[in-house]
Amino acid sequence: MSNLLQFTDTEGWNGRYEIAECKKALSPSKLPGIDHALNPYGGCEHCCLYCYAPELTYTKWSEWNVIRVRAGIESRLGRELTSVKGVIGIGTTTDPYQPAEERFELTKKCLIKLKEKKMRIHLHTKSDLILRDVDILRTMNGDIGITITSVDENISKMTEPNAPVPARRLETLRRLTKEGLATYALVSPVLSVLEGHEEEFVESILSTNVKRVYIDDLNLRPLLMMRMEKVGIQGSSAAKERIRSLASSAGAEVLDVFGA
Repeated sequence: MSNLLQFTDTEGWNGRYEIAECKKALSPSKLPGIDHALNPYGGCEHCCLYCYAPELTYTKWSEWNVIRVRAGIESRLGRELTSVKGVIGIGTTTDPYQPAEERFELTKKCLIKLKEKKMRIHLHTKSDLILRDVDILRTMNGDIGITITSVDENISKMTEPNAPVPARRLETLRRLTKEGLATYALVSPVLSVLEGHEEEFVESILSTNVKRVYIDDLNLRPLLMMRMEKVGIQGSSAAKERIRSLASSAGAEVLDVFGA
């Protein structure tokens, strides 16, 4: 049984959480280029208005920021990796570097296991906490995406209230790219707030020297739509195509998350 199940340390982060022993670390993934999904945490503190994961996991929005700490996931992962092949997607449902990671370090522990098995990974996050693990990531094989949906701090605070501000994410992308990691900017979802600001947005992203940009539509779910309607924001195919055109013209590879 994991020591985390008797976790008593109260230093550092002290948000809302519950601890449960991890029964299974990996699950099959239908995402393009990812064979197995690994989510060290359930729920997410970022509470992005456009997040469809609560509905996908049948979780009430009011309970989404109660973090489920999957105790012992690194040990379970180590056992499961003896019989799996392919790419491991880290953070396919919830952010692996949300603030709880500062305290519990489950993502870091899982990375060490994946490194030991020489597994290829595909990781994406909104958090600059990932920089803590650069020394590990530098020795691994895989792709790392940083999600950026706006460079306007006020809009970000409205749509992604508890996530790091865009400037911190851009700097994180810049530093990871400089380290020689296989990075990309994830513009997911492309929102209507970008209309008329596409050029500034693309310039900000490409200033990090990243060479790949993934773009995706707003995933329309009933409760998600209600949240977005309250703030007057929706998805934008026009902004998406404008971003594609500008980034491509500047020499970046632009890809749709789920294919063209």
